[in-house]
Amino acid sequence: MSQGAATGPSQSAGPSRERGTSSEGRTSTRKAAAGSNDKTIKHFVLDTNVLLHDPNALFVFHEHEVIIPLVVVEELDTFKRDSGDRGRNARESIRQLDRLRGMGRLVEGVAWGEPVGGKNADAARRAGTGGGTVRIDVNNHDRPPVLSADKPDNRIIAVAYDLQQQGVQNVVFVSKDLNARIKADALGLKTEDFENQKVDAGRLYTGFVSLDVEGSLIDELYHDRMLSLTSLGDTPGGISPSGEPVNPEIYANQFVILRDQDDDSHTGLARRLADTDHLIPVTGPRKPVFGIMARNVQQTMALDLLMDDEIRMVTLLGSAGTGKTLLAVAAGMAKVFTEERYDKLLVARPIMPMGRDIGYLPGTKDDKLGAWMQPIFDNLGYLLSTRGATMGSGNNQHAESLSTEQRIEKLIAGGQVVLEPLTYIRGRSIPHQFMIVDEAQNLTPHEVKTIISRIGEGTKIILTGDIGQIDNPYLDEASNGLSYAIEKMKGLRIVGHCTLTKSERSELASLAANLL
Repeated sequence: MSQGAATGPSQSAGPSRERGTSSEGRTSTRKAAAGSNDKTIKHFVLDTNVLLHDPNALFVFHEHEVIIPLVVVEELDTFKRDSGDRGRNARESIRQLDRLRGMGRLVEGVAWGEPVGGKNADAARRAGTGGGTVRIDVNNHDRPPVLSADKPDNRIIAVAYDLQQQGVQNVVFVSKDLNARIKADALGLKTEDFENQKVDAGRLYTGFVSLDVEGSLIDELYHDRMLSLTSLGDTPGGISPSGEPVNPEIYANQFVILRDQDDDSHTGLARRLADTDHLIPVTGPRKPVFGIMARNVQQTMALDLLMDDEIRMVTLLGSAGTGKTLLAVAAGMAKVFTEERYDKLLVARPIMPMGRDIGYLPGTKDDKLGAWMQPIFDNLGYLLSTRGATMGSGNNQHAESLSTEQRIEKLIAGGQVVLEPLTYIRGRSIPHQFMIVDEAQNLTPHEVKTIISRIGEGTKIILTGDIGQIDNPYLDEASNGLSYAIEKMKGLRIVGHCTLTKSERSELASLAANLL
């Protein structure tokens, strides 16, 4: 977690006093105060939005104490009726608390040193062998004058404030609500965002590294079609696209741009072969992939991953116009229609509008999807236009007599191309398909996990997106599902990633991406 600034207690607040407390509440408060003598133990007061974001937040604070104000339980009861992820997380949080209730009295604090039973036992076990305690605070705390309004946020902040006023050390208020953190910080409380599922967006894994090496190593790579990692010796670091030094560790399926330290024009491109100790040369497809040729080195990397059947998951990150979706759709069309490697091409996008929503759309499901899937239709139309792209199994017969729109409709009607929203993917199993999830930056880490866990035998999944264009109001560059998947899945034998950096859509699009 990244700790926010903490100042001294507000002078105008004054000490608070308990009223209407139960004997159990007074006992637990005394226990908390006594336990505070140990400087290593922290007392985390959780806001409702933390549990709505991740129900396992109860078990990620290791040996520390987690305090749940009673108003949080009341708010969870309100949100549990929601049909989306927020309702699901509210219900799961309530179930977690109920399991803890079976282990002891929550008002006195329940130690979960032994992992909690049920489907979330693994999450509790990962939180540490020592475990911590979870306590529900049922006391009615006086609020400082500045928090006189009887709002749930103010009542939650009052719990943390009252503990601090009693002299309890290491009290931390945890919330994903910026306004709540600002108010708590103004009262002198230590405040933190919940960052258990956040990654460092500034140092996000790019999928490739640049190294300066001896020219003989580049020659050896292409002569022997292989280069041992040990040949690189102690080659220092590497340079990221932003020009910063990066970790010299080379992960499975990571690309390496080799540059002759004595001749800038002598370069090579290689990829670490799965989890072996060898680099293999990457030359890119020798003929167009469904009419598409790579225009820069990152697009060459992307096509190498997309066309490799041994890699079951590919993530493509890049700004507008870098070719993420077009390359993915082109590779999918080639694999489904030309090579017949997969049964169908499945393209899905989250239903997340940019700006103000236009409201309900008329018509059937296909009619409604037309507006959301228009970017995919644009790419399909570009690939199916008369640009020399051919399709296998005689699908190109009489192509000249059909318009691009008619060809797309024929593919969709025949079930070879399927356009789906992600709304109803839970519970499905998707075998033998080339699946593309576009605009994945608008998905939460939990939603990305749900999608990937639907993948059946013989299916390849592609996640594409731009973390600089997030329309989901509850996500940012560090907390979205695409960034989370990139960072957590790197280095796996069947997973590859590439960050595309150069816009190839048009000169104007490239200038806009760089300057605006």
